[in-house]
Amino acid sequence: MSYSERTENRVGESVVVNPVVDYHDRVRWGPIFAGIVVAISTQLVLSALGAAIGLGAGASGADAGSAALGVGIWAIISLLIALFLGGWVMARTCGPMNSKTALLNGAILWATTLAISSWLLASGVSGTFGVVASNAGEIINQAQQSGGVNVPNNAPNINNAEARNIAGNTAKAAWSFIFGSLLGLVASMIGASVGARKPGVRAV
Repeated sequence: MSYSERTENRVGESVVVNPVVDYHDRVRWGPIFAGIVVAISTQLVLSALGAAIGLGAGASGADAGSAALGVGIWAIISLLIALFLGGWVMARTCGPMNSKTALLNGAILWATTLAISSWLLASGVSGTFGVVASNAGEIINQAQQSGGVNVPNNAPNINNAEARNIAGNTAKAAWSFIFGSLLGLVASMIGASVGARKPGVRAV
């Protein structure tokens, strides 16, 4: 068979394209832990930045309510940035995966980060950053008052109106936590989807 005949036969052959098989195990804990470390570290740095700016504004005589509102808004924004970045890093450090797998791993990263952050806050490990940022408004108010505010060791008796006020504030805090957590879930999943490397194809 001549060279030209062999070339014509090869040209006439059909090329079969098969998709690259995705991971058998859809949850990749190594990349998830990498994303968690990045998310928590980013959140700590951004929270410290927000607290420093808010406290600096309060010390310079700015309105305490406005400074506290700014710190609260920044806390939500920093949380979304941290989870988005964590989801993106998780996806980039993982192998090729489809969109559903990326979203699944992003959701697991969000849930694990939430659990670890709650434990750190409860154990006081993140007190230097998270607690200062969350209580920046109260700190600013105390800084603007002469001598600050002394908190009594024993809780005083409260009347029905004060109890209803406390219950209302607690309900607002719970709803804010739920809303912020859901936004964090969305940010983590978007970051994972954006950073995911799609499975390629190979010719056989």
